[in-house]
Amino acid sequence: MPKLLIVYFSRTGGAAQMAKAAHEAATTEEGCETILKRAEDAGPDDLLAADGYIFCAPENLAAIAGGMKEFFDRSYYPVLGKIEGRPYAQMVCAGSDGENAMKQTARIAKGWRLKIAQEPFIICTHAQTREDILADKTIREDDLRKCRELGEAMAAGLAMGVF
Repeated sequence: MPKLLIVYFSRTGGAAQMAKAAHEAATTEEGCETILKRAEDAGPDDLLAADGYIFCAPENLAAIAGGMKEFFDRSYYPVLGKIEGRPYAQMVCAGSDGENAMKQTARIAKGWRLKIAQEPFIICTHAQTREDILADKTIREDDLRKCRELGEAMAAGLAMGVF
């Protein structure tokens, strides 16, 4: 049975809600096992054991959040040349932009020679003040629906052998 690995990092809860929504929907898809892991708990062995991936992280200071970057740093070379061609998708949680975090993840995936299965998307929380940026986030239901659709599509694609 194919495996979908969802790896996420979250400091204020936004990316965690997004990843969990994708996971919930993916687990309803028969024929695909779905694993949800925090970036600090995931590593090369998890990537090697999976057939496809969803990466989810916030953008901090115009870059991918450090916890997610650290996961990529730990995992990059141990799996290089071993996961080529596997499908991936990504979600970014951002206060206002998110484009650079999205580009950074795409560059890492390109180095691994993963193939993009779904277009990446950014959920914007519009957090602009110090207080709003540091506050726990609540992702709107319509945005969580996008995350669920992504999880379901990735799991279905793996189960049907589309990717």
